[in-house]
Amino acid sequence: MTIRVATPDDVPTLEELWRSFGREVPPPSYHDVDPAKELEEIRQIVDSGLAFLAEEDGQGAVGFALARRIGSRSARLSDLYVAPEARRIGVASALVSAVVEALVPEGVEHLELDVRSSNADARTVYHRWGFSEDQVVLVASTAALQERLAPGRHAESFASLHVQTDSVVDVERAVRDFAPRIGSSGSRVVGPRNGWVAVYDEASDDDPSALLRFARELSSRMGAIVVALALEVDQVVRMIALDRGGIVDEYRSVPEFYGPLPPGDVIGLAANPTVLARLTGADPQKVKRVAVTATSPSDLPPAIELLASLAAVLGLEGADHGFAHLVAAEG
Repeated sequence: MTIRVATPDDVPTLEELWRSFGREVPPPSYHDVDPAKELEEIRQIVDSGLAFLAEEDGQGAVGFALARRIGSRSARLSDLYVAPEARRIGVASALVSAVVEALVPEGVEHLELDVRSSNADARTVYHRWGFSEDQVVLVASTAALQERLAPGRHAESFASLHVQTDSVVDVERAVRDFAPRIGSSGSRVVGPRNGWVAVYDEASDDDPSALLRFARELSSRMGAIVVALALEVDQVVRMIALDRGGIVDEYRSVPEFYGPLPPGDVIGLAANPTVLARLTGADPQKVKRVAVTATSPSDLPPAIELLASLAAVLGLEGADHGFAHLVAAEG
């Protein structure tokens, strides 16, 4: 494999690789791409000496990297692409190494890049190389903003805990003992329904940490399986499954809703159908179809519908409301 600086004669090859990159990783649907402008920028980068080609004997060009100076001490890696047939043999790292070797003598101390939050494989590689998150770009549709920013509109959050037992008395005792420790001003215990007793708590409705503490305490004290379900700010569904006090599965419909996570954590927030089937008797295939994840709430069904579907698959009743709803219904 050879890594070399691209010349003006290589522009057609770079354009072909750039188009392959765009077909494999298309830009967000809300971005309008001007190919003529993008290709002109490639020519400018070639002229600056910061365009690099990777060539493999018998295959020709298999990858490219483009960089540009953005300050006296910083630069941006604007493009990095390796053809599928040449991946996992060190081509990408060799290209970036060539970029760095060209920039260091020019006084460049930092190199930045953009990566889609959904591209877990690339993010894993970049973390291994030494890149870390610095700024987070958030995106919202104007239609969603109009709806959610309307006067009087407030995002809703609520939660419920489901204890796998028929002993309401034992759950009530545990709730009575523990609720004050999380600053709760009220709790309700309902059931049993389908072998589960539901717990609704004022503090757990708005505080994910209180919800987790309550779930862990109930599961540990009773030696039981507990499933906590929550709707967070109208947009995210959270599920935590515990067995004898230990978390055995966790799901969040938009794993990086609150900010970037290491790729392994993103994967860890996808529901495990096998574990949930063991704990609740749910059909693993149905869990897989319902417990979907995405990089944005707009890519999923409405969160309240997603919550209801997940609860139904797990056989849990009463997950579509929290403590405040229950109190209001009581009059």
